[in-house]
Amino acid sequence: MSVDAPARTLNVALVGNPNTGKSTLFHALSGVRQKTGNYPGVTVEKKHGSFTYQGQKVTLIDLPGTYSLAPRSPDEMVTVDVLLGRQANEAKPNAVLVIVDASNLERNLYIVSQVKELGLPMIVALNMVDIAQEKGISIDGAKLQERLEIPVVPTQANRRGGMDRLRETIVSLSGQESIEPQSPFPEEFREKVAQLNAKLQAQTPDAPRYLAERLLLDTSGYLETELLHGGHELHNWIVETRNQLAEIGQPVPAIEAISRYQWVQQSLDGIVTRETSRKVSWSDRFDQILTDKIAGTIFFILVMSLMFMAVFSNYSAGIFMGLIEDGFELLANGVNAVLPDGALKSLLTDGVIAGVGGVLVFLPQICILFFFIAILEDCGYLARAAYLMDKLFSKVGLSGKSFIPLLSSFACAIPGIMAARVIENRRDRLITILVAPLMSCSARMPVYVLLTGAFIPDEALLGFFPLQVLVMLSMYLLGILAAVGVAFILRKTILPGETPPFVMELPTYKLPSITGVFWVVVEKGWAFVKRAGTLIFAMTVIIWALSYFPRNESGVEAPFADEIAQLKQQRTGADEQQAEQIDNRLAEIQNEIDGELLRNSFLGMAGHWIEPVVKPLGWDWKIGSAAIASFPAREVIISTMGVLYNLGGEEDEESESLKDTIKNAKWHQSEENVFNIPVALSIMVFFALCAQCAATLAVIKRETNSWRWPIFTFSYMTVLAYLGALVTYQVSAFFLLS
Repeated sequence: MSVDAPARTLNVALVGNPNTGKSTLFHALSGVRQKTGNYPGVTVEKKHGSFTYQGQKVTLIDLPGTYSLAPRSPDEMVTVDVLLGRQANEAKPNAVLVIVDASNLERNLYIVSQVKELGLPMIVALNMVDIAQEKGISIDGAKLQERLEIPVVPTQANRRGGMDRLRETIVSLSGQESIEPQSPFPEEFREKVAQLNAKLQAQTPDAPRYLAERLLLDTSGYLETELLHGGHELHNWIVETRNQLAEIGQPVPAIEAISRYQWVQQSLDGIVTRETSRKVSWSDRFDQILTDKIAGTIFFILVMSLMFMAVFSNYSAGIFMGLIEDGFELLANGVNAVLPDGALKSLLTDGVIAGVGGVLVFLPQICILFFFIAILEDCGYLARAAYLMDKLFSKVGLSGKSFIPLLSSFACAIPGIMAARVIENRRDRLITILVAPLMSCSARMPVYVLLTGAFIPDEALLGFFPLQVLVMLSMYLLGILAAVGVAFILRKTILPGETPPFVMELPTYKLPSITGVFWVVVEKGWAFVKRAGTLIFAMTVIIWALSYFPRNESGVEAPFADEIAQLKQQRTGADEQQAEQIDNRLAEIQNEIDGELLRNSFLGMAGHWIEPVVKPLGWDWKIGSAAIASFPAREVIISTMGVLYNLGGEEDEESESLKDTIKNAKWHQSEENVFNIPVALSIMVFFALCAQCAATLAVIKRETNSWRWPIFTFSYMTVLAYLGALVTYQVSAFFLLS
């Protein structure tokens, strides 16, 4: 095999252990020329970047951080398949760039020995050499290069150090022949691999030798299922061969660790020197504070408080959210001014613009949240926070690694679910994904604000704790407690298993890379826009159709026809004050017409149908209709209630007219008020626990690669929300209304 000619693109795969600065180095090399996506059918994220140096175009493939090239799951298999050229829609790399942590060479060279067996031209980027020097570690780079027989380039990716030399070295591989694969295993083991490879070739001709070796080493059975599809003859041969190897002192899979670490020791002999007395570094001193049970927890609470203040403050995200709202309002006004009244105008303004705008308005909060997360992760603090949280999370069957996804879900469940990819254990990852939607996201806030403002007395509990704040806080705590309970039940029932011991490497503290943080925010923000926006677009069109049809405008407008005609005639000769009064009355009539049309729509009919079901919650059919309309996106309930109560669809959670109207709403043919404190609490509890977000369900489907889990999530959360609302209404009504 030979690599492509110099004039053609050179494809280079980046591999390395977590926390080696691989992503930072990828951003430093590729700059703005990068794009992110997913491999089909799995959760593995692929990042492509490129640069041109001395006329040679280079495409970079940033593969997920891994300690080993030993696949035991479909996600891990993708990395190996890419390197072997077996991944569909991905060109086989011409070379591999392995990024290693200079301060931890012994462990990092393990994966180097695996890559050397692939036979691809390769380079080792000796990253974070400055940190190694601070720790008193000296490395003879030239001698290491000679020993490994591959180029070794010292780098400081976060400071862009060594990038030109690294680019030059990468380009120098163009046209180079593939290297001779080198195996650290004993001769007897290699002979068995050769025999297995011959048998495997007969069955699967395109299977590389590396997979034959992994097949012999993998005792989990994953690769046998993947490659042999249950073939008994070859399985028996593999089992017998493992027994034979064990008898000669080469037990599988221990032989791999023994052989590779022997190779690492031989490779580093005389190359790495350390100061005899290890200094207590500033990093050690920080860790003494940040991982301390008391001091670390106080610091953690301060950091989280600062982050949430930035996310929810009117002086940060609020400014940009207001600009987005103004932008969509201008767009809606423009459409209103250009198009005549009718279905198309209603679809664009009430469906598309209102629906998509309602989602995009949360983009600033999501970007600010990920800005903080990226900084905390890049500087090394998030691993310490996960360590602190592990003891708490382990009590319900999760690990500290669930902390980051659940934290992200307070802004929006979508990035939170996507962040669950950091959890290697599939069971833990799945449980985290299933409970993430229970965290109170930003979309629930309008419902809480409207109902607490309208019904919870503006008084202070014990003279200093505002009741409205207490109710709002209770809704957030309710979601957290529900998530804890559901995670515990899932662990004990359908997803049983022991929580694996928490093993996380505490990365070295370092200054965050501005470019890396910028690209994380861009990637996460765009992923939210793309995945949430497109689905919301589709769902809002469906909900719009249900609320628009059937439409008997002439029949609904008939009772108002004479009054409208008179008002329009009077307006011709009216002064400014009279014209304003006439316009207000015309607007009231239009709101009544819109409300009647919605009440007669399929959505209104559905509200009447489910009234017997929602009545035990204290709800009438209008609340039921608004709840149905909000299933694709819960924030829709406010505008829907505005229309149902003849106030128009422009009402928001701060609207005093909407608060006054729902306070005075009566049951049909009765003087009894529909809304009261128990009903308000019932609605809030329902919204705190229900899965009213189609985009979240779609992302769960994407991340689990199955419809089973989004259906399960929707079902259990809907039942939980109904029961929670039922208990809340019945109990609070007993104490407050009896």
